[in-house]
Amino acid sequence: MDMKQVTPEQRIQMLPSNDRAALLLTAVEGFSLAEAGVILGETPEAIEQSIVSTQLTIEEQLASRVLIIEDESVIALDLENLVTELGHKVAGIAATKDEAVSKARAQKPGLVLADINLGEGGSGVDAVVEILRSFDIPVIFVTAYPERLLTGERPEPTYLITKPFLPETVQATIGQALFFHSRRREAA
Repeated sequence: MDMKQVTPEQRIQMLPSNDRAALLLTAVEGFSLAEAGVILGETPEAIEQSIVSTQLTIEEQLASRVLIIEDESVIALDLENLVTELGHKVAGIAATKDEAVSKARAQKPGLVLADINLGEGGSGVDAVVEILRSFDIPVIFVTAYPERLLTGERPEPTYLITKPFLPETVQATIGQALFFHSRRREAA
C-alpha cells in the first residue's frame, strides 16, 4: 500500500485497536495514563508503551524528504539535525530563493521548512510560491517575523513556527503537517 495515498483516518485504522485507543484517550481526550489504563484494563506503564509504539509507527509511515530553506547556517544545521533525528531525510538546504527552487525541482521533497527572510538571497515566501506551482506538499514557515505572513494573501501559511523555536514544536508541527496533508489535498 502506498502510504502517501492513505488518508489520516486510514492511517489511524491501521493501528492496533488498543494502541489506537490509548493514543486517542490521552492525546485527544486528555485522560492521564492511569485513567486510560482503567478504561482499557491496562497498567499505566502498558498504556505508555502503547503510546510510544504507536507514535513510532506513525513516524515511520510519515518519513519524508525535507527541503530546508534557511539563510542562517546555525539555524539550518539545527533544523537539519531535528529533521534527521525524526527519521526524515534532508533533501537539501537552500540559502536563497533560486537555490531553493532548483533543489526542490531536483530533489522532489515531501515537505518544506522555510524561513521568510533570506536576506540578500530573496524571499522564502517567493520560493515557496514557485515550489508550490510544481508540487503539492506541505510547507512549514519558520520565522522570527510571523506578522509578515499573516496578511490574508497567498500563500497564507497552514503551519507556522516562530523563532526561537523549541525542538518539540518543530517535531509536533512536522508530524501534523505530514499526517494531515492528504486530507487538505482531498478537500481541494
